Amino acid sequence: MALSSGYMAGVPERLAAGRTLSFEYYPPAGAAARRGALLTATRLARRHPDFVSVTYGAGGGDRGRTREMVAHIAFGHVSGRHRCPVVPHLTCVGHTRAEIRGLLADHMEVGVGDLLALAGDPRPGEPPGDFRYAADLVEFVRTETDFSVGVAAFPEVHPDSPDRVADRRHLAAKLEMADFGITQFFFDSRDYRLMVDELSDLGCTTPVLAGVMPVTNPESVKRFAKMNGTRTPKELWNRLEAADADERLRIACDQAASMIADLVEMDVPGIHLYSLNVPEAVEGVLDRLGEGYFSTAGRPLGTGL
Repeated sequence: MALSSGYMAGVPERLAAGRTLSFEYYPPAGAAARRGALLTATRLARRHPDFVSVTYGAGGGDRGRTREMVAHIAFGHVSGRHRCPVVPHLTCVGHTRAEIRGLLADHMEVGVGDLLALAGDPRPGEPPGDFRYAADLVEFVRTETDFSVGVAAFPEVHPDSPDRVADRRHLAAKLEMADFGITQFFFDSRDYRLMVDELSDLGCTTPVLAGVMPVTNPESVKRFAKMNGTRTPKELWNRLEAADADERLRIACDQAASMIADLVEMDVPGIHLYSLNVPEAVEGVLDRLGEGYFSTAGRPLGTGL
């Protein structure tokens, strides 16, 4: 019998109500950095996201930090002044079914009812675990809980895919099992449009939110991009690397806001901002777009949404 979360309306209901706005945080190492990340989440709650997500790291210590940060953020968002779902990331790598079952129970205890199921990146020496693909994890979560489940999408094709056709068929099948998708970050809105058209041709109607990253740390983002197979615009990187901190923030916010405007013109179902725990970047992007730009963000309390 599936466990029931019994909590507020989740991500699918919010997507059904209109375009969503969401933020992603990560659980850093070190007490000071963790306090800073939680302060970022508290500060950005004033921007009334429809949901927030927390990334998941491989390795025991990272997993513990994720669980702790999810609990802290959920305390504010599930029962606090601005109520919205908190969506933990969960990966297959190195996990047994019993471990996943325990994590699901931990999340449920703090009011979580949605999660993002990912394959994850294996680490040398780590045991393979009981799950190989994200689809395996989605199936397990469905049997264990009534959580809504999201999956990842790669607009520029997953780096491990043999070819584009196979990638899109696999993605469409995975999305059919899920309630929503969220893309990896990308820098050309045409890649998102093409992905959506290709999925539509395959009969896939699951909403896929666009992941957008303001590049406040070009060195780190370029490293992430290499892992994900994401193209980094040379001209943008040249400008970012030559700029001082204040100018870099301005460039990053301008670029992200411009891309979001393009995506909204394409009728994207939601924007997921990769914050890198930098609140000024998220605020800068939203300030450029203007108050009320996202039709469903900031719903009144007590409406169930």
